[in-house]
Amino acid sequence: MYVAVKGGEAAIANAHRLLADRRRGDRSVPSLRIEQIVEQLALGVDRVMSEGSLYDRELAALAIMQSRGDLIEAIFLVRAYRTTLPRFGYTRPIDTAAMQVERRVSATYKDLPGGQLLGATFDYTHRLLDPELATDAEVATPEQREGDGQRMARVSEILAHEGLIEADGELPEDHLTGDITREPLEFPMERDIRLQALSRGDEGFLLALGYSTQRGYGRSHPFVGEVRIGEVELELDVPELPFPISLGRIRVTECQMVNQFKGSAKAPPQFTRGYGLVFGQSERKAMAMSLCDRALRAGELGEDITAPAQDEEFVISHSDNVQATGFVEHLKLPHYVDFQAELDLVRRMRGEHEKRQATDQTETREAAE
Repeated sequence: MYVAVKGGEAAIANAHRLLADRRRGDRSVPSLRIEQIVEQLALGVDRVMSEGSLYDRELAALAIMQSRGDLIEAIFLVRAYRTTLPRFGYTRPIDTAAMQVERRVSATYKDLPGGQLLGATFDYTHRLLDPELATDAEVATPEQREGDGQRMARVSEILAHEGLIEADGELPEDHLTGDITREPLEFPMERDIRLQALSRGDEGFLLALGYSTQRGYGRSHPFVGEVRIGEVELELDVPELPFPISLGRIRVTECQMVNQFKGSAKAPPQFTRGYGLVFGQSERKAMAMSLCDRALRAGELGEDITAPAQDEEFVISHSDNVQATGFVEHLKLPHYVDFQAELDLVRRMRGEHEKRQATDQTETREAAE
């Protein structure tokens, strides 16, 4: 707390009031509503939910409003709120093959069983500003096609049928899935823990690391096996009932990245997997996550660890934007005592340096005479 600032706590209270005033902005402009943010800034809402580890569109929108659009601050708010919620249990693993698909694309197979669905995407836009958006013009409602609800096989299953890709990584029956929101991180970590950390890692950081693997900083030759976006059902096992209870549906983005693998003494040449799964619609994050996941499996696959994206402790320890923000922004807080100590040290060192220079000059002059 800036207790040393003139005015102390009163100054801080005034700063909060000024923040609230700036958040509201020009009173002649209508105030934003939560519903507007949920519906019209949906991708920002999805990012806050994913990196905040809480699936609640209204709360994420509220956090975006409160933070004046600062998404990392909004993520921080959502995570802080999340710590106050009780934990009732863990749902069953979601079945993304049974997803109600609204977007599905593959860079490996043109003709997929179930077809490809473009859905809502920026991929084919010209990246030119559209002045009509500023006029609040009505937009025609497009025809929409979604998956028919039938199980839609993944691209990895097609490759697995020919034995060309590694197994899906079944866990032992006695394996207890970790929870990074309840347990401290320890290195080295199991892949389920690592995927949790990547899922709520900073999108920009993971994107940069994923990009680095494509530029030669780590062994990677990836293909997007499949990106799919849609709704999946959440089911919870209740001890008193012989069947699971449906809790509802959530929207997720899943990416299966297919990578080359030359084989080893224990495994034949085959494709390997990188995996990404995040809340909402965020395919760039899911793709970056899957690239990083594959890079971090280097040791498991017997590959040399030569790049930052392959270093588990480096990636996981620096991917959390809330933790990174805390370390960086704490530098704004008072460090008066520390700085005075450093200041005194530099002054002494400078005095000793000047004294040595004067002595050297004297000796040089005497030697010249």
